[in-house]
Amino acid sequence: MKIYRFIVLLCLFFLSCDQKSKVEKEVEEIPVDIKVERFDKVFFETKPEDLAKVKRQYPFFFPPGNDDAVWLKKMQDPIWREVYTEVQKKYSNFEPVREEFNSLFQHVKYYFPEVKIPKVITVISEMDYNAKAIYADSLVIVSLELYLGKEHKFYEFPNYLKQNFEERQIMPDVVSSFAFRKISGSSDRSLLSQMIFEGKQLYAKDLLLPKYTDAEKMGYTPEQIKWCEENESYMWRYFIENQLLYSDDPKLNTRFIAPAPFSKFFLEIDNDSPGRVGSWIGWQMVRSYMKNNKATLSELLKTNAKEIFEKSKYKPKK
Repeated sequence: MKIYRFIVLLCLFFLSCDQKSKVEKEVEEIPVDIKVERFDKVFFETKPEDLAKVKRQYPFFFPPGNDDAVWLKKMQDPIWREVYTEVQKKYSNFEPVREEFNSLFQHVKYYFPEVKIPKVITVISEMDYNAKAIYADSLVIVSLELYLGKEHKFYEFPNYLKQNFEERQIMPDVVSSFAFRKISGSSDRSLLSQMIFEGKQLYAKDLLLPKYTDAEKMGYTPEQIKWCEENESYMWRYFIENQLLYSDDPKLNTRFIAPAPFSKFFLEIDNDSPGRVGSWIGWQMVRSYMKNNKATLSELLKTNAKEIFEKSKYKPKK
């Protein structure tokens, strides 16, 4: 009997692998050629007297109301010029990242044929970690000063933020921005709804970034992923016993969804927990839903949280 079960499981494994390889073969056939414009280089290598030319070429980076003195000061500021120098050291050859973009948007076109291939524009912005990479239909804007490596001397941020200032986080950040625009809006402010919303974004990374690890998709360390896996049942029981799933208490977002050094159960486990564990559990719910229901990625992003939860048959691993 055990041998029979092993053979069945082995067949299912290879069937799954064949299906995945079939999808990937089709993805590889999709013609995509991402164009990259290095606005960071254009801006910092332009002579002050030629600023007007740059403004005409990239009007969306120069909102009305700002005096030219603001831009001229940034062009010549020693600190920002040092930032520019460090960005050029790291990204003197942007081709490997461009190839990653090609692969990403081959997958995007496979699952969303209607999507236009965007142009990628690299910038040096204002160290705004809430807007590291932005997808906006025809454009993807990447702030390279926030992908220099977590140990870079410029970063005076908490570790839970710095750990995602790596080149390898560019694509997951772009997918988060892409998925955010594709997920149907909802007036539901319950913890469950927020968990499912985050879970949808993370599941999009499963399909659009198949070569990335769960840690990279989540923005965790491998140890943090392991902690979630080992404590999944405990966390789920905590949410159920404290009747948190359908609560719309705004503090729950800070405790379990928003980036943070740790999650706030107000228990001893807080010391070891990573932030955003509610997002991770939402991801497992969405994975369970997609395993047990026939739905495309596009359909998933439009399905409401209550339906996903009820049809997911989610059970945490013991």
